[in-house]
Amino acid sequence: MQNSILNGKTYFIRTFGCQMNLHDSERVSGLLDSLGCLEVSGPEDADIVIFMTCCVREAADTRLYGQCSSCKSLPAPPSGRRVVAVGGCIAQRDGEGLLKNLDNVDVVFGTDSIAHVGDLIADVFESGGSRVRCIEGDTGVATDMPWHRATSYHAWVPIMTGCNNFCSYCIVPYVRGREKSRSFEQIVDEVTGLVRAGVREITLLGQNVNSYGRDSFGSPRFAELLRAVGETGVERIFFTSSHPKDLLPETIDAMAEVPSVMPQLHLAVQSGSNRILKLMNRKYTREHYLDLIERVRGRIPDIALSTDIIVGFPGETEEDFEQTISLAQEARYAQAFTFIYSKRAGTPAAEMPDDTPREVILERFNRLVKVVEGTAYDFNQKDLHTKVPMLIEGTSKKDPGMLQGKSPKNQTVHAPVPAGANPAELLGRIVDVEVDTAKTWYLSGSIVGDMR
Repeated sequence: MQNSILNGKTYFIRTFGCQMNLHDSERVSGLLDSLGCLEVSGPEDADIVIFMTCCVREAADTRLYGQCSSCKSLPAPPSGRRVVAVGGCIAQRDGEGLLKNLDNVDVVFGTDSIAHVGDLIADVFESGGSRVRCIEGDTGVATDMPWHRATSYHAWVPIMTGCNNFCSYCIVPYVRGREKSRSFEQIVDEVTGLVRAGVREITLLGQNVNSYGRDSFGSPRFAELLRAVGETGVERIFFTSSHPKDLLPETIDAMAEVPSVMPQLHLAVQSGSNRILKLMNRKYTREHYLDLIERVRGRIPDIALSTDIIVGFPGETEEDFEQTISLAQEARYAQAFTFIYSKRAGTPAAEMPDDTPREVILERFNRLVKVVEGTAYDFNQKDLHTKVPMLIEGTSKKDPGMLQGKSPKNQTVHAPVPAGANPAELLGRIVDVEVDTAKTWYLSGSIVGDMR
């Protein structure tokens, strides 16, 4: 039934949030492709509009409601009927409640139900009404679905879903469920197939990759997985996210010893105050975190460290915040994602009292941003007047004559398009760039040597 009803229908997917959502969107896109649907560049041309959502911060809810409402004003598509679907974490959290608050939404599907998207949408086109499927532990397995990757040279590879940590501010365990690791052999086989298909770079995904395998084997096997994936021949391996409490010595050793594991680590700290870390239920101390960093740098001296930091957690004092500032200075981050605390209903932190004025939180946030900008700038100076290998991802949005790509440390790199070259034909190539400019958030220079 799906094939006949959906064949020739056009679709558009807009994705909010984390890399796991991006990967889920690629699977949904692949499924729709296999049913004869055609991807278009905007919702105005689409018979099917899908929003893949994130509920980590309140702003995501606001964006979803605005985007869904804007679909009402779009002209009808050529088929005469537009189906609006919402998937991802907000869909899993709110379920049928979305239908009450968004009267133009036809389909709601949860984080474990994306394999059923085709059936749900086809049912709406055939019979009308709305469809909701948000069953925890659904039998539909996303990794078994067709796959429409955004690029030919990079792939997201989920190694596990869910989270067991229950940080007091985080909604993820409630919408993604408990940790479920994929089969070791399945992951290695998938990466092997991707390498054969020409993929040069992969990112291993999980809410906490460091605990991979604990549910299946009794203890984490992430270090072993890194070594096995490195043996597939893939040229670049990144991974995210890493919880500090589970970063084991054997994982650090694998990072240092497997050539294809890139010298970059995202290690979310969230706060530099032990008091706040305890309230957050992070299960490590400031001292433990800084010791981890020293151990990582002892094995990988040039590693690029990035992190997440929350400002304005309930009850955070000036003393607590100053400890975060001092940790950021000591850690010398190459990049940091800084956020103002966003209350999420259903989490323990949402019930914690807090009377910190908004203007105080904003002032602290701005102070932290300046510190992070300073450490990022200092980090990039180390690559000034050196050769940096850049994997070409496209051209700069500001200058189509400038190639843009990523270094092994996940730095953004710019270099002029070679004379007579077609940038589209250079995607996924690797070239050395002689860096003559090192700014806070990017490196730039000239291409030297041959592309590979």
